[in-house]
Amino acid sequence: HELGARAKGFVHSSYKEGLDPVEFFFHAMGGREGLVDTAIRTAQSGYMQRRLVNALEDLNVRSDGLVTDNKGQVIQSVFGEEGIDPAKSDFGHVANLDKLIDEMRIKDN
Repeated sequence: HELGARAKGFVHSSYKEGLDPVEFFFHAMGGREGLVDTAIRTAQSGYMQRRLVNALEDLNVRSDGLVTDNKGQVIQSVFGEEGIDPAKSDFGHVANLDKLIDEMRIKDN
């Protein structure tokens, strides 16, 4: 029994140099494993997205931030509970744009 890297699937050659049959087999095996892994991950995330969309499809966020269901009942008085838009926040706090710009300038220098 061989214990080296080659026996465990190490591919030393490149496509340009040319793969020998063993390297070709292991390279193809790795590619298939990647495809299967991606397909499973996509299926799982797609399933979770479908469940979330179905669970949240009756909710509506009004322009004033009020969250209601399809019967008009209030679910949240302010979208996001604390009223901070994640796109405009700095780790959950209202972003101080001047401070963030100064920090970026310091990093650039």
